Amino acid sequence: MRAEYKVPGGKLVAIELDVADGKLANVAISGDFFLEPDTALDILNKAIDGLPADSTFGDIRKAVDEAITEDMTLLGFDARALATVTRRALGKATTWDDHTFDVIHDTPAHPPMQVALDQAQSEAVEAGERGPVLRVWEWASNAVIIGSFQSYRNEVDEEAAERHDVTVVRRISGGGAMFVEPGNTITYSLIVPASLVDGMTFEESYKFLDQWVLDALVDVGIKAVYKPLNDIASEQGKIAGAAQKRLAGGTVLHHVTMSYDIDADKMLDVLRIGREKLSDKGIKSAKKRVDPLRSQTGMTREAIIEAFLDHFRDRYKTVDSVVSEAERQRAEELVETKFGTEEWLKRVP
Repeated sequence: MRAEYKVPGGKLVAIELDVADGKLANVAISGDFFLEPDTALDILNKAIDGLPADSTFGDIRKAVDEAITEDMTLLGFDARALATVTRRALGKATTWDDHTFDVIHDTPAHPPMQVALDQAQSEAVEAGERGPVLRVWEWASNAVIIGSFQSYRNEVDEEAAERHDVTVVRRISGGGAMFVEPGNTITYSLIVPASLVDGMTFEESYKFLDQWVLDALVDVGIKAVYKPLNDIASEQGKIAGAAQKRLAGGTVLHHVTMSYDIDADKMLDVLRIGREKLSDKGIKSAKKRVDPLRSQTGMTREAIIEAFLDHFRDRYKTVDSVVSEAERQRAEELVETKFGTEEWLKRVP
């Protein structure tokens, strides 16, 4: 068994190994990294050799960490990299190239249906009924989407929402509230197996899953960066926010909402954005938190979406797809029993 792993900002690490009697054997690490002294390579090989074949990422990392002594110098890689490449060799961790992604640019749907589709498609990926998914949403009406753990009354001015014809829904992922209007936002969901982010912390997986869109933004003339924990920003300000849910069965739902052209006055009327939340952004005006893509690119929303999808298709193995009838039926059921109910919406009053 053999696998490779390119450490972000570091070097290439490769490993060859066998499995004998349920344990790792004949482990041979190689790569273009730097390691001192020469004898350290044999020590690292022996740290992994003999581990159970079902060792977790944490088990492997711990074994390597314990083998590293003060007189050893590792440059361009670390214990985390060795755990990752070992898990890849065992088929427990995967790379983007190991998957073919279904790309869906969906038809407009109302807010409860959109959040229900996220759960329905996550269940489908989890059950092996389809491969990983990139789905671009289209909104049929104004919406506020609050995080799974947010207080409804603390986040939303109910009278203002009714006045502006804004539908409030609660999604299954955490994070903050999103204000959206048809034609003024770009929202997408990326649904992947947990093996793609094997061993990553939440912060690491956010950055990892956002990297393709950071590069796609360069294609439309925007130099953007990832800002922990879940923001994407340019020099002019925040562009997007991400949220993530790791399902019990081993699927990761990662969705992102980008501002194209937001009516900030309306947003502030509907959302109860407190001073405390603004203070950690180092700004005084909530309007400065949203930096529309339109002002930075001069492109139509449709052209930006197409540029993003073209970038994704060029970068990874993809097939164009649609929401299946089974997924749509499941989503409709979830609207009736969960996402369209007051019980779910106000589960945190």
